[in-house]
Amino acid sequence: MNVTPRPASNDDFAHPGPHRQEGTPVTHDATQQPTAESSVPTAAAVDDEPTQRIPRALIAALDTPPTAVDNSVDSGEQKTGSEPPVVSVWTTAQSSPAAQRKNKYTPESTAHPAKMLPEVVRHAVIHYTRPGELVLDPMCGIGTTLVEAVRLGRRAVGVEYEPHWVEVANANLDVAREQGVGGEKGIDARVFHGDARQLVTLLPPEYVGQAALVVTSPPYGPSTHGQVSVAPGAGVQKYHHLYGNTLDRGNLANIGHHRLLAGFTRILAALRTFLKPGGHIAITIRPWREHAELIDLPSQILACGRAAGLMPVERNVALLARAAETDLVARGSFFQRDFIRKQREAGLPLHLIAHEDVLVFRTALQKSVGRTAAGSSTGDVVDLGQYRSARSARAARDGAGERGQAA
Repeated sequence: MNVTPRPASNDDFAHPGPHRQEGTPVTHDATQQPTAESSVPTAAAVDDEPTQRIPRALIAALDTPPTAVDNSVDSGEQKTGSEPPVVSVWTTAQSSPAAQRKNKYTPESTAHPAKMLPEVVRHAVIHYTRPGELVLDPMCGIGTTLVEAVRLGRRAVGVEYEPHWVEVANANLDVAREQGVGGEKGIDARVFHGDARQLVTLLPPEYVGQAALVVTSPPYGPSTHGQVSVAPGAGVQKYHHLYGNTLDRGNLANIGHHRLLAGFTRILAALRTFLKPGGHIAITIRPWREHAELIDLPSQILACGRAAGLMPVERNVALLARAAETDLVARGSFFQRDFIRKQREAGLPLHLIAHEDVLVFRTALQKSVGRTAAGSSTGDVVDLGQYRSARSARAARDGAGERGQAA
């Protein structure tokens, strides 16, 4: 599974290709290594001189993971020996989700319908940030991104729409504090309650241009994990599988697929205000099925990122299955297994989901201040102070106009 990536080109993202079956991990950035029989042109081959074979020993010596030029960590300080090499397949499910959260999250955390795997966050934080840098999650749920970031010595800030999950996220951060994470200085992490579509006015100005990394995931609509119970005479019952109040149209999970994409594009555009130049955004996302039809959400989120003015640089795979010696051991939930069994009985050969896509975007290496409105994708970044001042000025003018008309 140690597949080394190459920087993504526009061709990688312009033609996503046909849908693949769920459960098949596919690398998008892997390059094929040359064999001993391969022959490559020498510098003199331009003049039609004979080619020269490359010895196998030389190939073995050169077969090392390349440095990702878009990775601020790899392009700067030398990495320690404890950090794994950059790969396009992330082995993030070698231990079960419960084991990954053990002693780090409160029991109330299990009720969230679509929790992110802690190892996915850890992998992203290790590879795209340095200790002390800021990690942001605009839809932080139970605070997985924040918890894992502070436990790796980073600062963290998150936004969550549902008040209950704000409380749970803060409780999980309190667990880290009680366990002495951060030492005498403690941890630097905050959770804000609000709609991430209003991110530019929701976060304080102190966070403008500070985040080195965003790790987040949009809501999956009807495709959520949930919990299961069995009652005598009542059969199998599912619970904790919905996002808040289904009648709340302010929740992105309840507004329909196309409006979800529009809202998430607005969030991605606003994130550019808070990212450093060259900062990364890692988005975990998977396809889901509606009436057995595959919804290619990763490709749609890729289009959202481009529309928001972000540059796609990687498309990776985060495994949801344990990588054994010769195969993958799926960790599907009861409902996933039940759904697959019923579909196979109906003649549709589906497989358990074994991975999530991880789309990685980057902001421009240099930021220029644009005079665009919040959430617009036409400028490089929104000047938060200028935006708020302009809004206050407009409100004052409108108020003065109303008073003049009343007079």
